[in-house]
Amino acid sequence: MVDRMAVPAGRAAVRERGSAPDVVGAVVLGACAVWALISAAAGGGRPEGILLAVLALAAGYACGRISGGTVPVAAASVVAVAALAAAVVSGRDTPAASVAVATPQGDSGAVAALLALAAGAACCAATSARRHRSRVLLRLLAVTIAAAALLLGSVAGLVAVLGVLLCSLAAARMRRRSAALAGLALVAALVVGGSWAVAEDALPEGLSVSLEGQLTTNRVQLWHEAVDLAKEHPLLGVGPDRFGDLSPTALQSLDSDGKPHSAALQEVSEQGVVGLLLLATVFGWLLHGLVRSPCSTPVVLTAGATLTALATLASVGNALSFAPVTAGAGLLAGLATARPAGRLVPHALPALNRAPG
Repeated sequence: MVDRMAVPAGRAAVRERGSAPDVVGAVVLGACAVWALISAAAGGGRPEGILLAVLALAAGYACGRISGGTVPVAAASVVAVAALAAAVVSGRDTPAASVAVATPQGDSGAVAALLALAAGAACCAATSARRHRSRVLLRLLAVTIAAAALLLGSVAGLVAVLGVLLCSLAAARMRRRSAALAGLALVAALVVGGSWAVAEDALPEGLSVSLEGQLTTNRVQLWHEAVDLAKEHPLLGVGPDRFGDLSPTALQSLDSDGKPHSAALQEVSEQGVVGLLLLATVFGWLLHGLVRSPCSTPVVLTAGATLTALATLASVGNALSFAPVTAGAGLLAGLATARPAGRLVPHALPALNRAPG
């Protein structure tokens, strides 16, 4: 099936220029893997988690590009349903649930991220579907995902899903994707900067106390210790997956997973400033690919809003510690940047769009 997710029309889309985003992505993901090995060799860390995340993102992106070029609406719908099912299973306190999607029981970060991914995929499919009935059903699926977040008690997931829904509706009226995606990047940067400010006690006392109440004292203490480790080992970090071995708070917590519950702070503490820059570059690469995508602008901006929601959740939680989340992010990015099979040559499109006579 060929639809608007793959074949944009009018001003709602921009031409994709070459394969530069793919080349950049290969270089960036390769650098992430190499730097994880270097940091692990220097600090005695365990790079397997980073390598798995890189592999999951790359595999998801490749699958998204392939399926998005042939059956984009169907593929996005399947991703939405699968992510919703994974979130529901992950949110249940049963051993089988943990095994089913490779996430700890009741992990709120994974549940919220999967719900956001499900909503983003459903909205992308709804925006792209040609038939009115299909659009209505897919919008209802997105609303169902919001209801599921409420039933699962995932406040972060509900906020993320509603944010994606609102951005998807607003994206239908937007034409300048570059400015909108720049705004989304700014939102992610502000959230990361806010978490760093909390970790450094740089905020006013009243605001700091309020945020600490929302984030919990335990998490804020983990952030303090992550910043301290980053200052002691600014270049290479302490080594991948070693934060839990060196954090007093993590060692004293019975249910700790050994992570600081902030992707940015985990990267800078375990892999130094270079690791943090590489993480930011991965996010920038995904947005860069969306800017140059041949898909329609509403689809691109919906995917961008979803990835920003994931970045926000990862800045205050451990969402990126789970392979289903990173693979899902890659899938959605791949779907939103896919070239349709058999698409006409870009430079021929203006001629076809001219009025006859």
